[in-house]
Amino acid sequence: MIPILPTLPQSEAGAPVHDVLHYMRPGTLQLAALPPLSLYVHLPWCIHKCPYCDFNSHEMRTADLPEQRYLDALMADLEAALPLVWGRTVHSVFIGGGTPSLFSPAAIDQLLGGIRARLRLEADCEITLEANPGSFETDRFRAFRAAGVTRLSLGVQSFHDGFLTALGRVHNRAQALAAAQEAAQTFDTFNLDIMYGLPGQTLADLSADLSTALSLSPPHISVYHLTVEPNTRFAKYPPVLPDEDSASDMLDLITDTAGAAGLQRYEVSAYARDGHRCWHNLNYWQFGDYLGLGAGAHSKLSFAHRVVRQVRFREPQLFMQRALAGQGVAQSQEVSRADLAFEFMLNALRLKDGFDLQLFAERTGLALSAVSPALEQAEKRGLLERDLSRVRPSLRGYDFLNDLQALFLPPPSA
Repeated sequence: MIPILPTLPQSEAGAPVHDVLHYMRPGTLQLAALPPLSLYVHLPWCIHKCPYCDFNSHEMRTADLPEQRYLDALMADLEAALPLVWGRTVHSVFIGGGTPSLFSPAAIDQLLGGIRARLRLEADCEITLEANPGSFETDRFRAFRAAGVTRLSLGVQSFHDGFLTALGRVHNRAQALAAAQEAAQTFDTFNLDIMYGLPGQTLADLSADLSTALSLSPPHISVYHLTVEPNTRFAKYPPVLPDEDSASDMLDLITDTAGAAGLQRYEVSAYARDGHRCWHNLNYWQFGDYLGLGAGAHSKLSFAHRVVRQVRFREPQLFMQRALAGQGVAQSQEVSRADLAFEFMLNALRLKDGFDLQLFAERTGLALSAVSPALEQAEKRGLLERDLSRVRPSLRGYDFLNDLQALFLPPPSA
């Protein structure tokens, strides 16, 4: 899963994007320690571009993937980035897309082997692979497990053939069930992606989808409200979606049904059994660091005196060409001191349990006074709750999360 990110401007003029000395120079921040580090790897190809998808995914134009060339580019991209993360331990790896399961198990094995040869991975490192039922073959998931994948995230979206057709998915109900059953048999922990607020969907339809999903005993589900994003086919040909009140009722149904099955909501879109929360995504929401490799991948990296965001070239062929030349980064920008508080809150307030106030200081290098007025305003409006050590969204704050997060935007003059 790619984290929510602000739009980045072009690279600083004259600033070499991989020059670690440039990032280590004195600055206005003072981070006492670096946050945990994750690795995100983007494999951008799909069988078919879904009409709602605004991710950096590209339909395959031929039957063959450029597996080896892309793997070579990823390793070159990683080699170029090593000075920025040298000596740091990687706690999680997330291979997202696109449809990463289109890559062969041998390719995933080579990818993970290359990563392990260049980075120090935590002994119990969580390694997630996104997969779609349309790329499912018997024993394929077992081969991914043997390659080193510890967690599968399966893009089911629905178990209803009519809704799958409306979403432009390439799989059907039977394939979704077979893939989910195989995932349950192969992995100790796995995730099912489910969408709601679909064209023509009723509460009864959603209830049936949830019943099917939960009958498979997933330890984790991610549930997303279908929204019409710019530059998608749905933006050009908008479907008729349930109204806001119906969508709100659907979310209540999801939370109640998942909770009754033992999956507690811990993040805006995520529900899990005890011990099965996604560590990689938690690191995003806790404003941890992540190095992104591959076409269009984003990075957020901390140094002693600054926080930096990077973006790789988006188009796969251009990325491969530039990465193999050691120049895969298209944009690199230091996060301004004025924006740090908002960026932290944009992530941390997605967590139902909120965050420790000490974490805010550790991850941003800012004093609590930088957000005290906004915290007071949010508390007065009933959008959050806090004590001397912790801040968490209230039930009302979760319902109006965008309003809560917006309170931490820097003033126009900042």
